[in-house]
Amino acid sequence: MNRVGIVIVSHSPKVAEGAADMVRQMVGNEVPLAWCGGDPAGNLGTSVELILAAVEAAWSDAGVAILVDLGGAETNSEMAIEMLPAERQGKVVVCNAPIVEGAVIAATEASGGSALDIVRRTAEELSPQ
Repeated sequence: MNRVGIVIVSHSPKVAEGAADMVRQMVGNEVPLAWCGGDPAGNLGTSVELILAAVEAAWSDAGVAILVDLGGAETNSEMAIEMLPAERQGKVVVCNAPIVEGAVIAATEASGGSALDIVRRTAEELSPQ
């Protein structure tokens, strides 16, 4: 079964890695998962190239849900989506949900085989705002 992939994008590599570690420990390995954080030099920030690589690493024909921490991560994630091949762009969404809670909830929903729109909606509705 193809499950929706999850990508965690943070300005901090440690935050992104920690959130991904929580997802793995709580949900297991059935959901494609990738994370990226920081800029290419290792400083705080985000990188379109690193986001594209994370989307590729978590790619699933069921789609990919991206969880972000701050506005710049969202902007760069949207730019990364626009750089994907046209046939993939509609299969990647940015969730408006807190990065840790949203990632865990999205991955839990994805592990059950839910469609991308349900994964996104569940993360956005059930995460504390």
